[in-house]
Amino acid sequence: MFEKLSELEKRYEELNVLLADPSVTSDGKKFATLAKEHSDLSAVVVVYRKWIGCKDNYNQAKELLEGSDAEMKELALAEIKELEVEIEELEKELTVLIAPKDPNDDKNIILEMRAGAGGDESALFCEELFTAYCRYAEERNWKVEVMNSSYASVGGYKEVVAQINGKGAYSRFKFESGVHRVQRVPQTETQGRVHTSTVTTAVLAEVEDIAIEVHEKDLRIDVFRSSGPGGQSVNTTDSAVRITHGPSGLVVTCQDGKSQHSNKDKAIRVLKARLYDLELEQQQNERSTNVKSQIGSGGRSEKIRTYNFPQGRVTDHRINLTLYQIDQVMAGKLDIIIDPLATHYRAEAMKDVNSE
Repeated sequence: MFEKLSELEKRYEELNVLLADPSVTSDGKKFATLAKEHSDLSAVVVVYRKWIGCKDNYNQAKELLEGSDAEMKELALAEIKELEVEIEELEKELTVLIAPKDPNDDKNIILEMRAGAGGDESALFCEELFTAYCRYAEERNWKVEVMNSSYASVGGYKEVVAQINGKGAYSRFKFESGVHRVQRVPQTETQGRVHTSTVTTAVLAEVEDIAIEVHEKDLRIDVFRSSGPGGQSVNTTDSAVRITHGPSGLVVTCQDGKSQHSNKDKAIRVLKARLYDLELEQQQNERSTNVKSQIGSGGRSEKIRTYNFPQGRVTDHRINLTLYQIDQVMAGKLDIIIDPLATHYRAEAMKDVNSE
């Protein structure tokens, strides 16, 4: 690990020189790329240099133990104990900092949720879970914009698509992709029986235009009247947009915007995110050589979590985490689940790095 840290420090110094080079500063795109790399390395280098300083002080204190001055030895022993604790903490921090980072972590996301098995109860829970996500995003000052939605007859969402804008949104929400299972007594159940329903969540990283190119000739665009619970332009103008992408067969619908132009732009963003997700999935499948590499991948078919309301329990099946805090989770306090997941997958990533 420390050889890698030394290499990162050298690269950091190289970037300091490059960012002062007039040929780089005059090239906006190159400068932005190098500046981001410099910023990413800065946090690692600061901690690494602090670790080096602590190690130097530790070695000096060890040398004092070899002297004949009893008072100095006592002071050195006290300093060594303090430095051992600090060095251990810094090494833990460095382990986290150099763990492989998902290149999508800082991106905005497209969140797609659909009611699954369970009929009306599934649609109701879809809306409740979406509300929990919105509360979580709002606490982090991230912006939530509904792009498309379809309501069930009893209330709740049959489908909802939203964009969540905020630095690091993907790094937190990516753990939510998969099948969410809810177990509870529906309001319409007269005999008090517990029903099981499911909701499917997909979290897609929003992509830049340069990452995914979509050609107009490959698109079929249909317009129709919006439908929904009411509001301006709903059921009065042909503002809703449906885009079919010929090469992939993907179909995207957007009707929550106020205009046809707005809905088309939103639909294109969703389409690009889905195409990017398909490309990433294909790359992952090509790299996968055994079943283990597929475990915990966040695939949409994977049952990731169970919400058992009678027991007040939430269980994440990927890391066998069980919490009896369902009220907090549904109130949007999702860090109590996301933090352990992030820690687990960081540790798994470090195992892969150390085995190379």
